[in-house]
Amino acid sequence: MAKFKDIVGQEQIKEHLGNALSTGKVSHAYIINGEKNAGKEFIARVFAMALQCGKGEQEPCQECRSCKQALSGNHPDIIRVTHEKPNTISVDDIRRQVNNDVAIKPYSSTYKIYIINEAEKMTPQAQNAILKTLEEPPAYAVILLLSANLNALLPTILSRCVVLNMKPVSDELVKEYLMEQLKVPDYKAEVCVAFARGNVGKAKALASSEDFENVKAEALSLLKYIQDMELNEIIAAIKKITEFKLEISDYLDIFAVWYRDVLLFKATNDVNHLVFREEIQTIRKTAQRSSYEGIELVIRALDTAKKRLDANVNFELAMELLILTIQENG
Repeated sequence: MAKFKDIVGQEQIKEHLGNALSTGKVSHAYIINGEKNAGKEFIARVFAMALQCGKGEQEPCQECRSCKQALSGNHPDIIRVTHEKPNTISVDDIRRQVNNDVAIKPYSSTYKIYIINEAEKMTPQAQNAILKTLEEPPAYAVILLLSANLNALLPTILSRCVVLNMKPVSDELVKEYLMEQLKVPDYKAEVCVAFARGNVGKAKALASSEDFENVKAEALSLLKYIQDMELNEIIAAIKKITEFKLEISDYLDIFAVWYRDVLLFKATNDVNHLVFREEIQTIRKTAQRSSYEGIELVIRALDTAKKRLDANVNFELAMELLILTIQENG
């Protein structure tokens, strides 16, 4: 099903879009901004379906012809803008699918809705092209830009759109969602929640990923023996993770959660709030060996390594610096 009540968290966005639907004061352009996999597409889908619903209520009815078309992905007046190049939405994509199409009136609905996912991938030329439509849209046009990076969008585009920022969802809500909707067992839900950091889509992906279990096992195995390993052995072990589909940042997140557990145990001596409770013996040993300052240095170094890798710094160099910090302090 796809209803507003199925959106986990995001109360402000739900309230804003709900008010637009109930008052009929719908903007011509919205930017839904949030992390990758945070649920932007789901919110856009529900809003588009509600706008086109034959019953004209706040929640899409899911039963009228329009809702059924939307649910099957075949609604003629809900257009998903596609792009062939993986990292670029070109000016031709925008001209062909938006600018040249928007003058044609809706086929069967009140609105004609364009959903542009990964809007941050629009080239400057593509953004300037869509700006023309944003400046003088027909009364029936609604454009939904879904973005993971507002800084990549021109200020002129931001000024013509209603910007809705997604917020991290509370751990309790994410855990409840995983356990009730996906039937994930308690202990596994806790681990997924710790890594997802308020991103429901990421928690969902981790809960159903066999790779995640394998990567977790590899990372924990490395953490247990890291003090006794040579640098080249460790880098070879880390390189091995490219066999998995998870990104290096997920792997480093496992390290970060591990050291947060070590810090928490060192401070409280309490096992109950640890994510990796089953590894208590190694956590205890690490906590006894390391100082508070040392553990905090490691946690900071993990964050720095992620930033370096995001900025395309050489993989081996970034990992060497991180591992040396771990061996010296962790």
